[in-house]
Amino acid sequence: MNKVQRCLIVAAVAGMTGAVLPSVWSAPEPAPQAGMVIQKRAQAMVDRGLTYLKDQQKPDGSWQDTNEPPAITAIAIKAFVQDGHYKANEAFLQKALAKLLTFQKPDGSISDDNLATYNTAIAISALAETQQDRYKPQLEKALGYLRTVQWVDKIDGVPANMKVPESNPNYGGFGYGSKGARADLSNSQTALDALKDAGLKPDDPAFKAAQKFITRAQNSSETNDQKWAGDDGGFIYSVADGGASKALDYTTPDGRKIHRSYGSMTYAGLKSMIYAGLSKDDPRVKAAWKWITQNWTLEENPGIKYAEPNNPKANVDGLFYYYHTLARALHAYGQPIITDDKGVKHDWRLELIEKLNSQQASDGHWEGIQKWMENKPVLSTAYAILAIQEAQDDLKHHPAK
Repeated sequence: MNKVQRCLIVAAVAGMTGAVLPSVWSAPEPAPQAGMVIQKRAQAMVDRGLTYLKDQQKPDGSWQDTNEPPAITAIAIKAFVQDGHYKANEAFLQKALAKLLTFQKPDGSISDDNLATYNTAIAISALAETQQDRYKPQLEKALGYLRTVQWVDKIDGVPANMKVPESNPNYGGFGYGSKGARADLSNSQTALDALKDAGLKPDDPAFKAAQKFITRAQNSSETNDQKWAGDDGGFIYSVADGGASKALDYTTPDGRKIHRSYGSMTYAGLKSMIYAGLSKDDPRVKAAWKWITQNWTLEENPGIKYAEPNNPKANVDGLFYYYHTLARALHAYGQPIITDDKGVKHDWRLELIEKLNSQQASDGHWEGIQKWMENKPVLSTAYAILAIQEAQDDLKHHPAK
């Protein structure tokens, strides 16, 4: 057990018992007891967050405000049902699910006509998490819609202008849902989350096609056939039209223009590769893991600050989206310990729980900055809860040592 892990455990015990921390380290708790302490602390955070969310539910069952997307309601539903202490047949969740499904359209999408891929995918994840047969018809219909907005060449129902050969940079990716909308990794990773949550296997045609797009979104010239690809192993936002990064570009000493890799998209890329069936031994996965070890941090969404060099808060743009994506990715990867570029070992579960504990308000909510709606406490709180739940589940399978 390293010093950081011991510090977290001692702090957790003190926080739960009211004990005063000793000036000198005492012997660490046995691993099973330490893990139980952390789990209790994490669950207390989740409980406070869910209580806050329950208090914010609107009379119609939703969590979104007027003119906001139904995905906000869907992500709150998922946080409750995934917790395990709430059942989907509870009255307040039944009301929420009924409201969510009023947004389902004849084509299967679950949206308000904006951000159809995001909204439908997040709704699928919520419906799948209920594990109730009553929602299977709506779930299957939504999955059918999601298949039609993937850029591929052989799946029935795909609009003609989205049927493209494998040579097209968009191939295998998902865009915003409108016909011809270029693919991006954020939409794509959310769609692949939905496919995974709905029980689709890595050999499904959608995952097979997605491998191509994911590979092309990576700064890995060894495996990426796009001329712009760099070599740090991280991921960018979009591949179309020469590629684009939300963290902007930089110029190498030899004059090459490189799209900068950044945190949320690199974890999205790692997770998507795993869901699509790539192993830890695959060079693409190895390259992504190397970037993560060299850029490990929970203080910011690494790299994103370069998009707004004059904004001192730009480093935390999309911070709770980042935490959620990071937690799902690292849980899927199955390696609790990250060794950074200085040789320091980090148990990502313990550090993430501690970081989110430090950010939780007294009434149970979390709140980010305005970028990407994270100033909306319901959204940031749901992201935070889902991230903690990933850490909790990973701790069950790989106890802290």
